[in-house]
Amino acid sequence: MSPATSTHRYGTRTAFPTGYAARDVARLLGLTATQLQAYVKAGCVEPRRDTDGEPRFSFQDLVLLRTARALTAELPPRKVYRALRELRHQLPRGRAITGVRLSAEGDHVIVHDGAVAWEPESGQALLGFDMAEFAARVEPLARRNAAAAEAAETELDAEAWYGVACDLEPFDEVEAKRAYSRALEIDPTHVDARLNLGRMLHEAGEVKAAESHYRRALDHGGDHPTAWFNLAVALEDLARPVDALDAYERALAADPQFADAHYNLATLCEKLGDFHAALRHLQIFRRLQQQR
Repeated sequence: MSPATSTHRYGTRTAFPTGYAARDVARLLGLTATQLQAYVKAGCVEPRRDTDGEPRFSFQDLVLLRTARALTAELPPRKVYRALRELRHQLPRGRAITGVRLSAEGDHVIVHDGAVAWEPESGQALLGFDMAEFAARVEPLARRNAAAAEAAETELDAEAWYGVACDLEPFDEVEAKRAYSRALEIDPTHVDARLNLGRMLHEAGEVKAAESHYRRALDHGGDHPTAWFNLAVALEDLARPVDALDAYERALAADPQFADAHYNLATLCEKLGDFHAALRHLQIFRRLQQQR
C-alpha cells in the first residue's frame, strides 16, 4: 500500500483562514446554512475553527457533504448521517474519501476501497460522482485562499502555510509542495507538513528525498506510526527489505491497529520467506477490516 497522508488536525484553530468558509460551502453545494449546520452537528464532518470560532472546511469535508446531499435525496437524513459518520471514521489511515467509491448493492450502501469492500450503514443509493468536475468547481476557492496568503500583510505561521498546502494539494502539486516547504522553513519541526511533503515527493518518484523527510518527521514527532509506515514503504521502494521490515514493526509498535501496516508487512514477510509471520499479519489485517 502507498504512503499515507497526514491531514488537517480536527479542532485546531488557525489565525489565517485556510480551508473553505461556511457561506462558500453552502453556495457551492446548494445547501442552506441550516442544512450545513445539521451535517456538522450530526458528525458527518468536523471542520477546523478559525480564531473567531468560525468553521473552516477542507476539500475532504466538501466531498463528504456532497455525498451526504446526494444520499439525502434517497434516504432519511438520520440514516445518511449515521452512514457517513461511520465512513469518515472507518477509512484506513491516510485514505481519503476521494479514493473510495460508493455503490448500492441490494438495500445497502457499500464502500469500495481497492479490493476491500464494507458496509458503513444500510441504505439505498447509487453514486457516480465526477470528482474531476467537482474539484474544478472547488479549485477557485483554494486558489483564492492561496492568493490571500501571499498577500497577507503579516507573515503567516507554519500552521497557516500547512493549511494552504492542504487546500492546494488536490489541484496544484507544485504550489502545494511550495506551501509545505514554506511551512517547514518557518518551523522545521512541523511533522504533518514534513510527512505530506515527503509523501508527495515519494509519489513523484523522489524516494530518497522522501526518506529524508520521513526520518526528520520521526526526529521531531517521536514514534509517529504514519512516519514509520511511510518510511517503510520508501525503504521497500529502495530495495532495502530488512530495514523496511523493522520500520513496519516500529509502526505497529506505535499503533497495533494500523491495518495497512499489517497488510504490507504480511506481503514483505512472504517475500522474505517468513510464511508464518506473513499469515499472522494477514489474519490480523483481515480481522481489523471486519471490525470496521
